[in-house]
Amino acid sequence: MTIDETRVTSPLVEEHGLTEQEYEQLKAILGREPTFPELGVFSVMWSEHCSYKNSKPLLRTLPTKGPQVVQGPGENAGVVSIGDGLAIVFKIESHNHPSAVEPYAGAATGVGGILRDIFTMGARPIAMLDSLRFGDPRSARTAYLTGGVVSGIADYGNCVGVPTVAGEVAFNESYEGNPLVNAMCVGLIETKNLTLAQANRPGLLVVYYGNTTGRDGIHGATFASEELTEKTQAKRSAVQVGDPFMGKKILEATLDLIQAGMVVGLQDMGAAGLTCSSCEMAGRGGTGVEIDLDKVPQRAENMSTYELLLSESQERMLAVCPEEKIEEARRILARWDLEAHVLGRTTGDGRMRVSRGGREWVNIPAAKISDESPVYQREARPPAYVNALKRFTVESFPEPKDYRADVLRVLALPTVASKRWVYEQYDHMVQTNTLVRPGSSAAVIRIRGTQKSIALKTDCNGLFCYLDPYEGAKMAVAEAALNVAVSGARPLAITNCLNFGNPMKPEIFWQFSNAVRGMGEACRVLGTPVTGGNVSFYNENIDGAVFPTPVVGMLGLIEPPLRPMRTGWEAAGDAVLLAGPAAATLGGSQYLNGTAKNPIGPCPMMNLDFQRRLIDGILQAIGEGLLHSAQDVSDGGLAIALAECSLASKDSSLGADASLLDAARPDIQLFSEEPSRAVLSAAPEALPRLEAIFRGAEVRLVRIGTVGVAGLRIRDVGQWNAEELRKAYETKPF
Repeated sequence: MTIDETRVTSPLVEEHGLTEQEYEQLKAILGREPTFPELGVFSVMWSEHCSYKNSKPLLRTLPTKGPQVVQGPGENAGVVSIGDGLAIVFKIESHNHPSAVEPYAGAATGVGGILRDIFTMGARPIAMLDSLRFGDPRSARTAYLTGGVVSGIADYGNCVGVPTVAGEVAFNESYEGNPLVNAMCVGLIETKNLTLAQANRPGLLVVYYGNTTGRDGIHGATFASEELTEKTQAKRSAVQVGDPFMGKKILEATLDLIQAGMVVGLQDMGAAGLTCSSCEMAGRGGTGVEIDLDKVPQRAENMSTYELLLSESQERMLAVCPEEKIEEARRILARWDLEAHVLGRTTGDGRMRVSRGGREWVNIPAAKISDESPVYQREARPPAYVNALKRFTVESFPEPKDYRADVLRVLALPTVASKRWVYEQYDHMVQTNTLVRPGSSAAVIRIRGTQKSIALKTDCNGLFCYLDPYEGAKMAVAEAALNVAVSGARPLAITNCLNFGNPMKPEIFWQFSNAVRGMGEACRVLGTPVTGGNVSFYNENIDGAVFPTPVVGMLGLIEPPLRPMRTGWEAAGDAVLLAGPAAATLGGSQYLNGTAKNPIGPCPMMNLDFQRRLIDGILQAIGEGLLHSAQDVSDGGLAIALAECSLASKDSSLGADASLLDAARPDIQLFSEEPSRAVLSAAPEALPRLEAIFRGAEVRLVRIGTVGVAGLRIRDVGQWNAEELRKAYETKPF
């Protein structure tokens, strides 16, 4: 008896992650017992990673439409128009569990996978971003994971020739052993060339090209849909191995096929491999598909039907091509040293049929497994910690004795300090379109041949989301929008990567449901619809779940009269301005929490209407040419924002001479991370017009200082020279 003839038993069903109820549903769909390969197909397609069965009801509440949205959720990536027949294709996804087991390979294949999601739609990738979370930086395990992840991202992106232009890295003990590795890719396309992952008519050829198929990555989708334990970490076959040089070849070949009009639909063989790509394209197009696995190129011996269907070997593509165009498609692929393997055809009966050795092993209705997976509404219950949190009050936290030392301490905290040690490993200038480089509020990429640029940012404060998932998720969207705004861009849309613990736990699902509610509210108020993304559940370690971390990837557009803005001071004598409300709390701040084991609240509150007016005021000021620099106030607070502006100045002799003007205690004014605040600079003669703009926006604007000598001076608090600021800011975590 072969492995494919294995009899399906209850223990085998449980091993495949299906509940008894789901198995009964499976049998009802088939009208019989499944074959072993069919069990494998259902198990991966109904895993959380592929089906979103625990998150779909809540995801449907997010705003996904807008005049700028060309393609929303449901395809490989979202598409947003930037005018003149051009569009941006972008998406963010996680590769958390693979990176916890094999950090280099896990991160590299995460980059490869998100790249394929973009060029599969006909877009040329023009930028990569990432969002990374690691545990205690004092831990040897954290150093190992961080080094492997950063190297994996760098090596894949650098080899393929796509610049990694922005990102974020944060450290907290909650991520110990379960890092978050979220990769975002952005592509540029002429809207007329948009290609969808749909097989929309019968009689099309199903064409495989790229790497051969091996046993790596089998059950990677189900591996991502369970908690990390000693048992699951042993599943190293679920971690794929990337090949960036093949990735580059299939990138160029795919774009050539699309430009030549050779394909009707395309999908990469990512999660769930050949199974997902074939049945999803058929399901979306309302067709069926017939595949002969004897025609799949293999690099491992004696692979079973089950293994061929579920392998997640990297750098493999599946296209549907009209028969009359196959010879020209072969010639295009041959130019890139690739071969077209015709596996079968699309049909009109809506079924996915898979044969091998003359025997049919799979016969399943395609739409049933791709679109009609089980859907659950899990129980949500507030966790006990919410009411037990330690909270900042002026009475409970005495005023510090040495502000000068505290500024340097916060500047050097692992989450606050410069990430130069990360982004210098990335080639952020390849393609020569990067106008504003890593280390700024957001990256800015020019759209060659136009007067347009785009601003890009990933953002999320997991600590805020732990303290209050609703406010924290609002903050993630609003902060990312402000980041692109101070870079000169009008926020357009977001993609998201929602990283949470086990949704079967009511406390985790409460976090998730509140975060989705907050994110949806922020997107509606700020006009930034959600175009797609990813949900990553089961991010847990021996001590519990990671901080809820709903990462936002924000896209903004810069076109005249807007222009790219920089963080650093421009000219001595410029006025230094603070736009936004006075600070009132240190809750959630790095000042209190940077090295604390137990988070100290409360989470600051986000007034979305105020945030929208602040963004509008900043963009109007930029459009009128009034501002010389702009920087948001976030991690570390106002003192850190002022220091970053000084360190980012082109002229190293420029610094800031500032004063604290509010009634709150100095430590609150210096280190509060309350939202909706930005540090701006402008020539003194521009102040009357700036004051009028912000008065019209109902946003407070106060002058707090002047651009002057190098370093930073905050009157009645302390003075720091440029060298000691830089030394603290460039502190590496290990």
